[in-house]
Amino acid sequence: MDQKDTEMNEKGVPSSTSGVVVQVREKKGPLRAAIPYMPFPVAVICLFLNTFIPGLGTFVSAFTVLCGARTDLPDRHVCCVFWLNMAAAFIQILTAIVMVGWIMSIFWGMDMVILASYRDQGIPQQL
Repeated sequence: MDQKDTEMNEKGVPSSTSGVVVQVREKKGPLRAAIPYMPFPVAVICLFLNTFIPGLGTFVSAFTVLCGARTDLPDRHVCCVFWLNMAAAFIQILTAIVMVGWIMSIFWGMDMVILASYRDQGIPQQL
């Protein structure tokens, strides 16, 4: 690239001189948005539980919502978010027989750990 066509913005990322900023925002469904932002050790325990007993870590994470863990559903009542997490755990348990629930459970646990690392680093919820 030519030096004239590219300049550095304030974050150190090259941007074109046209000034167009593209922002990508992930749209989450209600079940995925109900995953709580837990402390990192609790999230790792939930991942461990979800790996060996599908749905158990998701079941435990539902109770962290009742203890004040934040989610990406701020407009929903705490009880509604709790029941969404319970529904996700139930789906994982029921579909574990055909391996879908077990894989979903592991990915759910990985999302919990990722969200916990965002929480510990102070990164805002909406990326």
